[in-house]
Amino acid sequence: MEKEIENVTMMTYVRETPGQVEKNVGRRKELVAPLVDELERGGYGSVLVIACGSSANASRCAAPFMRKYLGIPVVVTTPGAFLTSDFLPGNDTLCFVVSQSGCSTNSLAALDRLRSAGRRAIGITGNLDSDFRDHADLVVDYGVGVEYVGYVTKGVTTLALFLMLFSLEASHDTGRLSDEGYGNVVSELELVPERHRAVQEATEDFFSAHLKDMLSIETNYVIGFDQAYGIACEGALKFGETMKVPSFAFEAEEFNHGPNLQLNPSRTVFVVDDMNLGSKRAHELYDACRCITDHTYLVTCGDAGEKDDHTFAASVGEVAEPTLSPLYLLPFFQIIAHHATDALGRWDDFPLMRDYKRCAPSKTEKIRDVMPLL
Repeated sequence: MEKEIENVTMMTYVRETPGQVEKNVGRRKELVAPLVDELERGGYGSVLVIACGSSANASRCAAPFMRKYLGIPVVVTTPGAFLTSDFLPGNDTLCFVVSQSGCSTNSLAALDRLRSAGRRAIGITGNLDSDFRDHADLVVDYGVGVEYVGYVTKGVTTLALFLMLFSLEASHDTGRLSDEGYGNVVSELELVPERHRAVQEATEDFFSAHLKDMLSIETNYVIGFDQAYGIACEGALKFGETMKVPSFAFEAEEFNHGPNLQLNPSRTVFVVDDMNLGSKRAHELYDACRCITDHTYLVTCGDAGEKDDHTFAASVGEVAEPTLSPLYLLPFFQIIAHHATDALGRWDDFPLMRDYKRCAPSKTEKIRDVMPLL
């Protein structure tokens, strides 16, 4: 094991992501078949995804695509909210719990609650040999492969991809999506690996060009609409957990109704463009934030971006299905978080964090086997 994890970092898994995406798109039917079978057999009219942390953010990235292609309500909630609410969705809602490691204590408790209510406990994980085995009636591997670093990257993208592929295959199987429509989406999915690599390369250039700003990020906000909000949530989480700075994600219009009043010239703002119905408003908010702080950036693709030096406009060709954009825009935040943390030497937790984790553990003991570099 020691030799296997030698020199492994977050960037190891960022670089591996395109290959894993290509592999999973190629075996999509086999990969998602267990969950598609559950949906079709149960005749469900809605979906509830129960997930925390990066798994929740990956689900938020995928939810707009899922709603569009399944044509039913898709809600993402956290295990904490699920466990502390008296409400349980009806039998017409497909509920499943997601945890990449399969070792999150709150996710295990959520599976137990489903079981105790007489519901089928379905667990989606990247680790079949985990505690999920003892708490779920069905455990589905979403296809992340190996990821030993706790600041997950490959696992986020592959989970979002899994949920999208599940929705795509279910929509096609039921006849909601035509053969032509299905083929169009698959064609877009086949472009994702190269787009991901292009964003990686462009982010390296962006980080170098804005080095002083990227190394000076303190209190920051990441905002966006729809799937871009999912990207924003994961971007803020990555900045917060690696650089150890206050990082906040907001749906873009919610940011504009109160949190914006916190802005001053020292704050950093990243506006993620959904390149869809929210795009015009996102650009307006970008301009508005630049009125107050020069540390404002727009994250978009190609011609959708404004031509200034604070715009990251990835050259990925025509974006025919914007709801797929998290699959190749996530590395922008992952790479900046890694590089800034590395340069600043902030990988170590505050010393008293050991006491915190003893008081309120979030993982079972098996996590050390799954993610030895947590």
